[in-house]
Amino acid sequence: MMIKKIFKSLPRNIWATGITSFFTDTSTKMVYSIMPLFLLSIGASKTTISLIEGIAESTASLLKAVSGYWSDKIGRNKPFMLLGYGVTALVTPLYAFIWLPVQVLIVRFVERVGKGIRTAPRDSLISASIPKGETGRSFGFQKAMDNSGAIIGPLLASLFLFFNPKDYSALFLWATIPAILGVLAILFGIKEKKKLANKSANYQSLRRLPKRYYLFLLIVFLFSLGNSSDALLLIKTSETGINEAYIPFVYMIFNATAVLLAVPIGKLSDKIGREKLITAGFFVYAVTYFLFGRYCNISLYIGLFVLYGIYGTLTDVSQKSFISDLVNKDMKGTGYGLYHAVLGLTLLPASIIGGWLYDHVNSSVPFYFGAVMAFVAATMMLFLFGIKSNE
Repeated sequence: MMIKKIFKSLPRNIWATGITSFFTDTSTKMVYSIMPLFLLSIGASKTTISLIEGIAESTASLLKAVSGYWSDKIGRNKPFMLLGYGVTALVTPLYAFIWLPVQVLIVRFVERVGKGIRTAPRDSLISASIPKGETGRSFGFQKAMDNSGAIIGPLLASLFLFFNPKDYSALFLWATIPAILGVLAILFGIKEKKKLANKSANYQSLRRLPKRYYLFLLIVFLFSLGNSSDALLLIKTSETGINEAYIPFVYMIFNATAVLLAVPIGKLSDKIGREKLITAGFFVYAVTYFLFGRYCNISLYIGLFVLYGIYGTLTDVSQKSFISDLVNKDMKGTGYGLYHAVLGLTLLPASIIGGWLYDHVNSSVPFYFGAVMAFVAATMMLFLFGIKSNE
């Protein structure tokens, strides 16, 4: 009843987008939660794993800025979403036929291109569909649906590997089914409101974005330098001696925490302001990464994945809501595109740094580095934005 009530209270485009995210994340997290183990099985080093993730995310992330800008210019979001989610559905089964790390890089890159095409237009569509005063709640719902898929995906992967150890190829093929369902949810669920195309939009219009927006992007950039791929978290967890079939299950804890907290934190950001929650999220990240670096204990790591889920919900929901507050209506796609581009592009140096430190110094140093950068970002939020209420 509670779930039915939530769906009925939200505009069609928001819940339809949520369903799309649910199915797509079920698929991608089935793949992602075991990808480090798969890569290790075909001879990849930790540096190679981080480099693959960094190149794929960073190069494709350029499309996030382009697709966001272009969706503003033509006044349409749904075509970009169909193309982006469609690419993911098409390439997912290709993982089943891979035997070299470089092949993973190619397929992963193409899949991330799909994400680059769809992400900014999706966030722009959500922002344009939000009822007044419910920005945080709406993005919280999106985060909850996104992470619900991210719970089901690792859970399915864990169960599959438990009964079929190391049968990665079959798992990749099964992961294609929810990806296709995600595309169908866009096709039949989303009814895009017609809006005037912003034909005057050009890259000179970037000057219309407020200075506070660019200041916030600077803080996000510095934080993201220490936010290396989650693959390192999974590798570090595997070194505790846990059965590899349970690695996706441990990762699921992170996503389960995000699901439980996404809507409440979104509502809280509507009431007390985004800055407080973003700053708190950076501090939580700093503590979490420090403890990942300091200890190697599976019991502790289970608790740390809960903290990691708290960090993810505090920052992701609040940052997207904060950008919606900062950017004018006709610049939403561009604003979200630049934001996602900064996140993606920073992942390349972050992943290279993290993977190199892991292989050539020791397994603790990349996590200490991440903790320091998160602390710097939290401090900058305090001094440059202050802790304000959302009045």
